[in-house]
Amino acid sequence: MPEIVKYEGLVAAPFTPMDEKGNLNTGLIPVYYKFLEKNGITAVFINGSTGEGASLSQREKELNASVWAGCMKNGGKMRVINLVGGTSYTECIENAIFSFEAGISAVALVAPYYFKPSGAGQLAEFVARVGESVPGMPVYFYHIPVLTGVNLPMHDFLKRISGMLDNFAGIKFTHEDFMDFLLCLNFSGGRYDLLWGRDECTLSALVLGCRGFVGSTFNYAAPLYHEMIRAYDGGDLEKARMLQLKSIEMILLLSKYGGIATGKAYMKLRGINAGQFRLPVRNMSDESYMAFKRDVENLGMGEYFSTL
Repeated sequence: MPEIVKYEGLVAAPFTPMDEKGNLNTGLIPVYYKFLEKNGITAVFINGSTGEGASLSQREKELNASVWAGCMKNGGKMRVINLVGGTSYTECIENAIFSFEAGISAVALVAPYYFKPSGAGQLAEFVARVGESVPGMPVYFYHIPVLTGVNLPMHDFLKRISGMLDNFAGIKFTHEDFMDFLLCLNFSGGRYDLLWGRDECTLSALVLGCRGFVGSTFNYAAPLYHEMIRAYDGGDLEKARMLQLKSIEMILLLSKYGGIATGKAYMKLRGINAGQFRLPVRNMSDESYMAFKRDVENLGMGEYFSTL
């Protein structure tokens, strides 16, 4: 089996930039790439939940991927993971092959969320069917049952997929089942790359031994998480807990102002205007944005926000 090159540190899940008409604004991506790189981001996970992948057309996902890949190939240091889908395996294969040819670092899949797999074996067969189309490329599974409705034990899934797909690399684990996560983290001597996907529980994942994290709030608050990891590694648990609390207070504003689209409002405050989310996601009004801005100032996070 090929050696798995694991991701360490912060992997940002970028927002897909949109213009005023709701079309892709790919011209912003090179600036966005440099912004994330400057703030210590290791890699980007594109076309995912934060990136509105499920709301993009096939052509738009390819265009988005090609521009992010171009930034990396043009001297960028951040690797690029592309979510290639999860409903139609033929479409996933098409996206995976495109990703390989574009020079993307790795691909990921979510569980089919319309016709759902009934067990871990069925899910593994689906992932393997896609992964076999790009044998030279790392393939990840994106576990996010809150959105897919597929909540299978990932430890059981690893048992199945490990015998099916040599280029399977690991799991982006966006779920609060720490028992399952720890089993996966230590499966087969820790062979696979387990990337934690719940920003509000980063410290808990660190305690279990996780070293790679994928998150939307890393887009605009990377310094907070860098400092949290340093505090934990240095044995300053009191500071690490304080920083996790800051993270939670920041994340609570997402739900207060309507959910996932609030992340783009955070980015606008950092100087990156990525437009709005597509329907049916609700975006905040101009009046709400002013109230949101005041709430962000009251967080007192200052140096913990990312900067241009």
